[in-house]
Amino acid sequence: MKLIQVQNCYKVYKNGTTALADLNVTIDKGEFVFVIGSTGSGKSTFIKTLYREEKPTKGNVVVGGINVAKLRNSKVYKLRRKIGVVFQDFKLLPKLTVYENVAFALESLGMETKEIRPKVMNAIEKVGLKEKTRNFPSQLSGGEQQRVAIARAIVNNPKLLICDEPTGNLDPETSKEIMKILERINKELGTTIIMATHDREIVNRMQKRVLIIENGVLAGDYLKGSYKAHESIKNSN
Repeated sequence: MKLIQVQNCYKVYKNGTTALADLNVTIDKGEFVFVIGSTGSGKSTFIKTLYREEKPTKGNVVVGGINVAKLRNSKVYKLRRKIGVVFQDFKLLPKLTVYENVAFALESLGMETKEIRPKVMNAIEKVGLKEKTRNFPSQLSGGEQQRVAIARAIVNNPKLLICDEPTGNLDPETSKEIMKILERINKELGTTIIMATHDREIVNRMQKRVLIIENGVLAGDYLKGSYKAHESIKNSN
């Protein structure tokens, strides 16, 4: 079942820079997909169009049945309810505890307190921070802060989890822990995960589907496990 369909997508910024040029991508429900590409390749713009941080200049971007390209600004919240987003810099609220940071995502939807608590505790347990619910972000390591960000992103059981360089500020060992959590979410909850990254080591180790974006177009689409083989052949030449 197709969750995302990107058809003939263009994004041209006001300064004339073309970030996406006739991009076509289809992603099925339940997939785990890496998006890679050099700086300025267009991969971040592609990621941002999926949760309507950026609006396509031309073409269609359909996410969970919603055409993002035609979505009015006043209706963007409907799309965001279906999507969880994890950023490189965590974006936690420093004056709120772990529990409060995760709960905030549901409170902003107007959910009642009695519904919020079990959902929040379930999300926090999934990322292994049950003992840290009362801690503030400043009392946590970088890896723990990213776990909180992941819990916040999945607390409403989104169909899609978008991760924009989630391990960019973490050491290799902590990055492995974060990737294990993401893989578990993908397998146990069936959540579709799209992750933009510069870390080729993670991509090679995880052996998932890989999309390569260069100069705003899809330069490569490797099915599960085939990207590592492609890299081995390329590097041996």
